[in-house]
Amino acid sequence: MRALVISGGGSKGAFAGGVAQYLMEVKKHHYDLFLGTSTGSLLISHLALQKIQKIKDVYTSVDQNSIFSNCPFTIQKKHGVSNIGIAHWNVLKNFYRGSKTFGESHNLLKLIRDTITPEEFEILKHGPKDIIVTVSNLSLNQVEYKSINDFEYDDFCEWIWISCNYTPFMSLVRKEGCEYADGGLGSMVPIEEAIKRGAKVVDAIILHTETTHFNRMPSRNAFSLLTNMFAFMLDRIERQNIRIGKFVANNNDAIINFYYTPIVLTTNSLIFEKDKMTSWWESGFQYAETKSQQQSQLQIELE
Repeated sequence: MRALVISGGGSKGAFAGGVAQYLMEVKKHHYDLFLGTSTGSLLISHLALQKIQKIKDVYTSVDQNSIFSNCPFTIQKKHGVSNIGIAHWNVLKNFYRGSKTFGESHNLLKLIRDTITPEEFEILKHGPKDIIVTVSNLSLNQVEYKSINDFEYDDFCEWIWISCNYTPFMSLVRKEGCEYADGGLGSMVPIEEAIKRGAKVVDAIILHTETTHFNRMPSRNAFSLLTNMFAFMLDRIERQNIRIGKFVANNNDAIINFYYTPIVLTTNSLIFEKDKMTSWWESGFQYAETKSQQQSQLQIELE
């Protein structure tokens, strides 16, 4: 059994799409399990349907308005670098409405429903592949994995949306009596879950460099500080997930193939820019192609 696992990473999901496209269209890998966290959860349904061009069109055309129904920050460019500032009026408006978060992401839920049709959902649900998204249950303090086999269309679309909700900048969702947020808060790379479900080969796309290549710039405002803090915590969670995944793989005779980003794509994955995401998709495809060629050459040399 083979699994494709895609980590969280916001706009960097475009890179993961390019890698997945190469693995599925060129290498002809067939996956029984698709597991995703946050941006990974947006990709996996379309990948399982083999509708790669469709999800590529989505990832290379979205912008802030596609995600946020109330965007809590502004984007300021200086010397070619994008930084976020506080959209004070939008934040105050959200609090006035009784929201617990700075912004809202209901446009993302609409986008998910627009891009995954009920007919496509039924094809996946009654097909041989399992589609699993990661969510964080803040009320019960636990990570949960939601399989397409256990839900109907509207519920599963909501679980995908919940998996992507990077609180407190995006919506906090109350569902089934509990508060839920981004799956990355608990499991950025669900390798362990893939192996628990029977995978013997796991292709894991990690939307982060294998080693740290930069020092973060000083925080410019409260939002900048928050995003830096979350980036630090998610990086620690991700590395822990990978270590646990390797341990579980060793004890279950499973193989993990890692695909990291070769360079730092962005220091703020909440900024969605069409040109960059188009470039990242192509970079992901080329990176997977180069890595595959290197692996083939190494195998020839060993023989």
